[in-house]
Amino acid sequence: MKILKIDHLGIAVNSLAEGQSFWNDIMGLDFQGTETVEEQKVTTAFLPIGESEVELLESTSPDGPIAKYIEKKGAGIQHVAFRVENIEEALAELKEKGVKLIDQKPRKGAGGAKIAFLHPKATKGVLVELCQRD
Repeated sequence: MKILKIDHLGIAVNSLAEGQSFWNDIMGLDFQGTETVEEQKVTTAFLPIGESEVELLESTSPDGPIAKYIEKKGAGIQHVAFRVENIEEALAELKEKGVKLIDQKPRKGAGGAKIAFLHPKATKGVLVELCQRD
């Protein structure tokens, strides 16, 4: 598996406006607009910084994964995403090594990326996302 870089940090927020108020208005990161990913029950906003990004995540439903995360742990860093050269090969390698996966195959993420998550139990408590952008 070839990891190219940290693609983004996913930050769960109660509202994108609240998150944007800090990350854009105070920290000065450039707000790039929003995108809703219906199948994940989330609206995202990306704020680039160098070669990586901050991704704000707002739930679109009370039963969505971000809403559940905030209910359990509060707002804050929800995941770290690593950009990989080939996500299918990365998942096959991790599976061969016995790593517990949430996603056995890639799914569509924000910005047209292919994404897959590793189970936090396999990563010592960190939700890890792999993503491939073509």
